[in-house]
Amino acid sequence: MSAPADSLSGPVRLGEPIDARPLFASELTSLLDLLRALRPSEWNNTAVPGWTVHDLAAHVLGDFHGRLGWRTPGHERIIAPGETLEAFIHRINQEWVELHAHQSHAAIVEGLELAGSQVGRRFESADLHAAGMAVSWAGADPAPAWLDIAREFTEYWTHRQQIRHATGRSTDSGARALSKVLDTFMRALPHTLRDTQAPAGTQLHVVIDGPGGGTWAVTATPDRWSPAEAPGSRPTTTVSLDWETAWRLCTRGIDPSTALARVRVSGERQLAVAACQIVSIVH
Repeated sequence: MSAPADSLSGPVRLGEPIDARPLFASELTSLLDLLRALRPSEWNNTAVPGWTVHDLAAHVLGDFHGRLGWRTPGHERIIAPGETLEAFIHRINQEWVELHAHQSHAAIVEGLELAGSQVGRRFESADLHAAGMAVSWAGADPAPAWLDIAREFTEYWTHRQQIRHATGRSTDSGARALSKVLDTFMRALPHTLRDTQAPAGTQLHVVIDGPGGGTWAVTATPDRWSPAEAPGSRPTTTVSLDWETAWRLCTRGIDPSTALARVRVSGERQLAVAACQIVSIVH
């Protein structure tokens, strides 16, 4: 939600901390229940371009192993000279999926249960205010641990929705998880607008309707956009959209032009167009 006004100055440039730690256990249970309910043929359905449900489940397993620092023979997580972070991530993800292409469905589920439980326990004891891994889409390197952990939660949640959609199921609209996902995704707004010029005090509101929704504010300061409301001011632009459009836009399940056709804009449309370029994943 909107950060307090004093976030316009000082080190709080990402908004109020998000605590996603209590949600990992239930998210893992939901994923395991989903995978165990799949018919064998559904594991071959396309989940995301280039990857099947089997591939995506294996990818989540790789994320777990990476978080735990577990090494796998034949899979080295070493960045190549001159390789960008995004290219490195995409490369090692693809290599992992190919390495596990012939692993049985049961073995993947078993591996997810084992590793995912340990990841959840590790996060439960984490210090939210320590330094975490970079969150490139928020422009934070390093990011505070709370944002790193929340980002990780959104990835697991998003991949589960992609598996649900690939197998004819709708998005899980449980508000407890969705509120954390949307709040985390909206932390990309200041970075999204970093090249958008506006007078200091210009304010954008994003209003998301439905479960887990709310209002997020960003305000232009002399040198950056900040996740806060300017005291006593009215928004220059308000962008209103439904929760399904919001999370799909942030994960590029739909493109900005499709989202713009669905949103309701009050105020300066160009600022709304810039906001709809938001991406809250490594893209």
